[in-house]
Amino acid sequence: MTFWEHLDVFRRSLLRVAAVWALLAAVFFAAMPWLFDAVVLAPCHHDFVFYSFLRKIGGVLGLQGSFFGQHSDVKLININLAAPFFIHISTAFWMSVVASAPYFIYELWRFVEPALYPDEKKPARRALGLGALMFYVGVLAGYFIVYPLTLRFLATYELSAQVENQISLNSYIDSFMMLVLAMGLVFELPLLVWLLSAMGVIDRALLRKYRRHAVVAIFILAAVITPTGDPFTLAVVAAPLCLLYELGILLARKRRPA
Repeated sequence: MTFWEHLDVFRRSLLRVAAVWALLAAVFFAAMPWLFDAVVLAPCHHDFVFYSFLRKIGGVLGLQGSFFGQHSDVKLININLAAPFFIHISTAFWMSVVASAPYFIYELWRFVEPALYPDEKKPARRALGLGALMFYVGVLAGYFIVYPLTLRFLATYELSAQVENQISLNSYIDSFMMLVLAMGLVFELPLLVWLLSAMGVIDRALLRKYRRHAVVAIFILAAVITPTGDPFTLAVVAAPLCLLYELGILLARKRRPA
């Protein structure tokens, strides 16, 4: 196939992905009144699964301090007339992006498969499957752990007793979408390390040598992707990234003898 023929195949793949996005966005838009209360706003309530887990841990360990037994109900306010409508649309779109990730990976596989040799197809298939799995693991970690911790800390933080915290709907949604989606993307770090190792660009010894530099880079990256910029959220995001880097070291290949 010529370059333009490849480009035409890629264009058709993108159109199919866009069609799936639009279809899922329409479904999520129709179901949004229920999804918004049951999923998006769930971390605002004291009975959210992660808060209940913390209370159980605190009860087992006999730790009933503010962290484990803290009341976690958060009330939101809306100060923008058009915000509910646009948030309805944007939330449906971002949910469709997350839900259609496996189909996007499938279309990517269909595009690159003809260019691979038979012995390359199996590792590539595994890599794409691992990428989809790690993306959803990151999304779940962001939704159930990272964002609830961030929300609970920032919503209850008091600069002064005379200043009452009132969280706007726009602020909540922006932080929610950014953190959850960012966690899904950063969980692709082990896959990226594995691919670069398979290509011979890096190896396990190199990753260990520059571990300290990587930690600094991870904290810089966490500062960029966290919408609030506070030290607590920075630490909550950076800690899983450091663990993922260590996982990448385990997945990387050892240096081949010369």
